[in-house]
Amino acid sequence: MKKIPMRTCVVTGEKLEKKELIRIVRTKEGTVIIDETGKVNGRGAYLKLSLDVIEKAEKTKILNKKLETEVPSSIYEELKAKVGV
Repeated sequence: MKKIPMRTCVVTGEKLEKKELIRIVRTKEGTVIIDETGKVNGRGAYLKLSLDVIEKAEKTKILNKKLETEVPSSIYEELKAKVGV
């Protein structure tokens, strides 16, 4: 049986399958992007694909701490669009 990759959501602390989470990455250049593939080089943080979690991440600025940079509000808007709001 193949091993299922597990990752931890930075907001909830839940361990979930990698495909249930979305990865946000700070690249070497310092830009913050949403990593669709899960393979982009850089410092990454995982978020559960849930509107509540995305809003809490935006309010608490936890991604700023985890990625060690300022996360633009456009990233949160993109994430909300992916959830379907």
